[in-house]
Amino acid sequence: MRESVMASSPDVVEYICFQLRHAGDISFRKMFGDYGLYCGRTFFGLVCDNQLYVKITEPGLKMFPQQEQGCPYPGARPHFLVTELDDDRILSSLVRETCSVLAVPSVLEGKKKKASGEKRSRRP
Repeated sequence: MRESVMASSPDVVEYICFQLRHAGDISFRKMFGDYGLYCGRTFFGLVCDNQLYVKITEPGLKMFPQQEQGCPYPGARPHFLVTELDDDRILSSLVRETCSVLAVPSVLEGKKKKASGEKRSRRP
């Protein structure tokens, strides 16, 4: 398990996203000084302390059975710790394969509706 030493650099995050460009629509969101990575709407990994972490999936394990693993932050599940960032085609392939088995979040339209028969409580 790693100790957090610094927030990730936006330049490093931009470089990683550029290297993953062949996987699809790659984007990121800032999260507590580090960054969450998305392919389309699918969350697949993190950049923490300027290191790339990708969720471990069966397809990923088949592609890279000996890939180093690590935790992006204390208490997190293990992820692939990807230290070789130069081969954009291999990185993109890993992300495509990983996302192929991850659930895409559903999009809620408007506010959730209460189930029929459920009463709203009002405060005085």
